[in-house]
Amino acid sequence: MSKIKFNKFGFKAFILEAIDHLGFYEPTEIQERIIPTIQNGQSAIGQSQTGTGKTHAYLLPVVNNINPTKEQVQVVITAPTRELATQIFEEVLKLIEFAPRDESITAKLFIGGTDKQRTIEKLKVQPQIVVGTPGRINDLVKEQALFVHTTKTLIVDEADLMLDMGFIQEVDQIAGRMGQDLQILVFSATIPEKLKPFLKKYLENPTFTHVAPKQIAAEKIQHLLIPLRHRNKVTIVFELARYFNPYIALIFTNTKKMADEVADGLLEKGLKVGRIHGDLTPRERKQMMKRIRDLEYQYIVATDLAARGIDIEGVSHVINYELPADLDFYVHRVGRTARAGYSGVAVTIYELRDQDSLDRLEKMGIQFQHGDLRNEEWIDLGAREKRKERKSEQQELEKVAGKIIRKQKQVKPGYKKKRKQEIDKYVKKQRRKMNREK
Repeated sequence: MSKIKFNKFGFKAFILEAIDHLGFYEPTEIQERIIPTIQNGQSAIGQSQTGTGKTHAYLLPVVNNINPTKEQVQVVITAPTRELATQIFEEVLKLIEFAPRDESITAKLFIGGTDKQRTIEKLKVQPQIVVGTPGRINDLVKEQALFVHTTKTLIVDEADLMLDMGFIQEVDQIAGRMGQDLQILVFSATIPEKLKPFLKKYLENPTFTHVAPKQIAAEKIQHLLIPLRHRNKVTIVFELARYFNPYIALIFTNTKKMADEVADGLLEKGLKVGRIHGDLTPRERKQMMKRIRDLEYQYIVATDLAARGIDIEGVSHVINYELPADLDFYVHRVGRTARAGYSGVAVTIYELRDQDSLDRLEKMGIQFQHGDLRNEEWIDLGAREKRKERKSEQQELEKVAGKIIRKQKQVKPGYKKKRKQEIDKYVKKQRRKMNREK
């Protein structure tokens, strides 16, 4: 049984039963290393890439440590997006449903886009576990509806995204209302410099657990590159869709406007397409997530927010419609596929201007296969470096031509254009000669 390998942590019987029900076979590396620290009440920073089991690395020990006899807030879990908060809350429910009836544990979800007044009215009894977005939790604390001074453990999930979205200040305000013996657990894929003042303020000698990725992206992801070559990008995505026929494909764009353009373009071509970005109302986002979970959409166009904040089961393919400006997001994007031991495919449509970004990704350890679709067949184009070699060859020839075709001291109108034509003529002649020799 899967729970046997978790026996060493000394979890209560209901936690082991929940683990068995969830089908966990053995602890992941982050779980193995950080659970004992959390159980001892120490503050900790956990840094690991997406899909490494970090949510349960903190949920299992903190739920295990809840005192069911005290009807007060004991654990507060903050997440940067409503979707991520909702997912964490659902995982909490999966654990606490196994608690004995006479030792039941209460948990509540507090996120924006819901009726605040109704939430306040329902808070006559304080939940033992609070999950939510920092803004809504902070609002309820200020309204004196939620009492967090009794909190033993505060968890800040996806801390780097929390910082990027400007929520760290609200987390700071929430933490400021908690006791001095507070255990703080910070989980993040990266630890940016700007996050360090917050960490120094609240964490005194924390245990730092960094699970270095064996590879920058999951082992079973096939990274494919396809050149744009002045074609219509939406058409290329449509051709990729027909070629791969994915179970679920996530298509990433950098802006909300582009996400809508791509989604509309694919809808016109007859594909079942959903979309996730910041311009959707809370109600629309909730409906969209329900439809995605009900497998109504085979294709989902998303901005990078979805890469970090949403876990969609069954993603077989990721298509990068455009490369992200922050290349860390490439890893987060492709991390949506090849989860839980499955394989996945990540396709990136690239332009000439993306060469430097692709070079950097290759230096980070991503191994691309360069190809193209022709007549609904994948054709291997060989190393991308060939294009780079041709470019440097061209630059070298132009340099030589510039020296041979000297600048005139006295110039007539149209001289620059004429000189450029002469250089181009020389370069073409030399290239033909080189090709004949090859």
